[in-house]
Amino acid sequence: MFLTKREERILEGEEGEARGLAMKLLVAIGDAYEAKRMIKVHSAQISGVSYKTIGEPGLEFLKEFSSKGALARVRAMLNPAGMDLTRWRELDVPKEFAQKQLEIMQCFRNMRIQPTCTCIPYYTEGTALRGQHVAWAESSAIVFANSVLGAYTNREGGPTALASAILGISPFYGMHLDEQRIPTHLVKVRCKLGSELDYSLLGFWIGRNLGSYLPRIDGLQEVSSYDELKALSASMAVSGSIPMFSMKKRADKKRENETIDVDREELLEIHYELSSERQFEHVCLGCPHLSLKELRLIARLVSGRKTMKKLWCFTSRHLRDIAERHGYVSTIEQAGGKVVCDTCMVVSPIREMGVSGMITNSCKAAHYLRSLNRIESHLVSLEECVRHALA
Repeated sequence: MFLTKREERILEGEEGEARGLAMKLLVAIGDAYEAKRMIKVHSAQISGVSYKTIGEPGLEFLKEFSSKGALARVRAMLNPAGMDLTRWRELDVPKEFAQKQLEIMQCFRNMRIQPTCTCIPYYTEGTALRGQHVAWAESSAIVFANSVLGAYTNREGGPTALASAILGISPFYGMHLDEQRIPTHLVKVRCKLGSELDYSLLGFWIGRNLGSYLPRIDGLQEVSSYDELKALSASMAVSGSIPMFSMKKRADKKRENETIDVDREELLEIHYELSSERQFEHVCLGCPHLSLKELRLIARLVSGRKTMKKLWCFTSRHLRDIAERHGYVSTIEQAGGKVVCDTCMVVSPIREMGVSGMITNSCKAAHYLRSLNRIESHLVSLEECVRHALA
């Protein structure tokens, strides 16, 4: 892979040990994928933030890396942590876990990485993406950014996104190349999609059936909202490794070699597989994190009423602050719910927080809660989730 003279100097350690290690990592990835050169990136979004997912080895890596003088040189953001960083005691997060999580956050702060702690970095203030090359690691955000917002990013891992944050570059291969972004399969949706749950089920089905191939989806409603496409992106990245989909009526360059149909029956099969018929005492929304529009809807549904179940609404701190100014947070919390920041139900120590099962609207959450936490979920739409919380 071609390196500029400065990149060669960084690789040799002339700009410090941390930058040298970061360059070695990116060069190794670039060589593995036969990248011809590096490309500048405008931002990085780093996963591997929760102590639950990285554990002691991950914490030690971050301590060592930050101690070597690693500093972010481009806008760098974080995926969700393992707890609400200000309300963890109120939510019964174990003290030992909290101490480790706070150590992780200090490592990132030492590297000048913004503690955004959200899986929807595209909603963070100041993020303009169309046409930009970025290095993001959150799988659902990668799909959404490539497909809906017109950004360019590969499916980065936490360490490679961190290296890109430190250097401001990424190997130029894969989704950074226009020729690699052409759909390979046509997916025809043969049923009408209703709620965001239908989009989540569709994404899970596509990911499972296409693996890492790129679909062009025919049959999505022309007025599909960002929230619906967010749900589609998230579940598609869970059941497969798809980095992008297209909604264009016709592909610019026809490379589709197969057409597959999906109907209501196949979506119901996914629902049956992921959803328990049991009713639970916790209702958890926000995987991916809730948007301002969704917080407004929840506030409207609970206004003047009281929840009978525990209602936890996960979102970014940035959006929570905006929602608070609009009165959505106070309305939800006066009804008995909680608006939780910095984390989500998947990467938090949810069992230790007293949750044995939950009602949710996310296939991504249902999948990971079962596989990582041994917790069952009952899947319904967002509006039905809130009705369950009030019942």
